[in-house]
Amino acid sequence: MNGSADKPLALMLMGPTASGKSALAVELARLLGGEIISVDSSLVYRGMDIGTAKPSAELRSTIPHHLVDLLDPRETYSAGRFRRDALALVESISREGRIPILVGGTMLYFNTLLRGLAVLPRADSEVRARIDAEAAREGWPALHARLSKIDPEAARRIHPNDGQRIQRALEVYRLTGKPLSHWWAQDGEEGGELPFRTVKIAVAPESREILHRRIAARFRAMLQQGLIEEVRRLWRREDLHLGLPALRSVGYRQVWLYLDGRYDFSAMNEKAVIATRQLAKRQFTWLRRERKIHWFDSDDRDLAAKVISIVEMVR
Repeated sequence: MNGSADKPLALMLMGPTASGKSALAVELARLLGGEIISVDSSLVYRGMDIGTAKPSAELRSTIPHHLVDLLDPRETYSAGRFRRDALALVESISREGRIPILVGGTMLYFNTLLRGLAVLPRADSEVRARIDAEAAREGWPALHARLSKIDPEAARRIHPNDGQRIQRALEVYRLTGKPLSHWWAQDGEEGGELPFRTVKIAVAPESREILHRRIAARFRAMLQQGLIEEVRRLWRREDLHLGLPALRSVGYRQVWLYLDGRYDFSAMNEKAVIATRQLAKRQFTWLRRERKIHWFDSDDRDLAAKVISIVEMVR
């Protein structure tokens, strides 16, 4: 638990994808009288429901969910904007005597909220287009190898297949002449002490094998629920393309390439599951570095009660 006792309390519920965070958050919101703030870079987009495991409209009508369905997929939602939105929501929810429950797997958003955001140059569409063209020719792992030569620290923290983050790291270097790790070391924009206390909870299955089975089963279920048709509606729009942050989301990119004829069905399924496993691995890496987290087995039948006991101790 972080922060002084006179500040309002916010619960941060973290974990790898497919670990059951969302269901736990709903149960905690009902039991504690809370409202959910999504910490998910994909849930902000309208029309992307199945592949993001977005909570239903019916559920959101009974348990308030914030930062969901904010933007069209052609738009961009930044970590800085998330921080401003989340801080305002924590304040307003707390003022109503309710508990803000921040839940999701976008670790960059959690990190930005907790520590602020380094002052970085704005995105440059021309630089990004050139990097995308290089990636199309050489592949993201090759660009990651190039990044490792100019910014070893950033390369260690970014997966070789994480195109969005590789692109941003190279873009920052090309725009400023300084590696991204240099900017990470600077004081964060809008940083400083948080205006609320935090209780950090991490949930995950006991073994990586269990998580991998869940990831594969969840993607199969998404396909059965109509994921391909959902992506097809986006694919048919002339204003959308794979360079947009929304469509780099795991699952959407692989189905898009299937619709483009780049993958057959079997390859699409395999690549989506592998990409989701890689995402989970990056999430675990971040979580292990984070301090003062209470870890729980996501299959613990008494999980909600145990989390509530921690909250009540510091409330």
